[in-house]
Amino acid sequence: MSNLKNVEKYLKKIRKNEEFISSDVLEPIEYKGEKGVEIEIVNPEFTSLCPMTGLPDFGTITIKYIPDKYIIELKSLKYYFLQFRNAGIFYENLTPLILNHLKEKLKPKEITVIAEFTPRGGISTKVKASYKSK
Repeated sequence: MSNLKNVEKYLKKIRKNEEFISSDVLEPIEYKGEKGVEIEIVNPEFTSLCPMTGLPDFGTITIKYIPDKYIIELKSLKYYFLQFRNAGIFYENLTPLILNHLKEKLKPKEITVIAEFTPRGGISTKVKASYKSK
């Protein structure tokens, strides 16, 4: 078997789809700080897989939110992001997925997730998803 076929076989074995991503690892922590504070978290080393080619996509995920009763424990967020490394998922799907998982766990007053990916084929992509409680 050629090396290329071995690589393709390996990638198929480890590659997951977006249903693989679970919010169970996210750990909310009680927030006792001032009201109206905006928190910004930046992950400049985010990686997922292109569902078409299986090649890695590299980007920066920025999360901005105004907490109500909970904030996110950062180590749990890092482990959450690690799940995407073997997941074939489009940028346009992963951004609202992250937003919905964080919204579900934190119940913030407002939250925005911005995903900015490095250029592929000369095209860069930026996807933004937002939520504001009523």
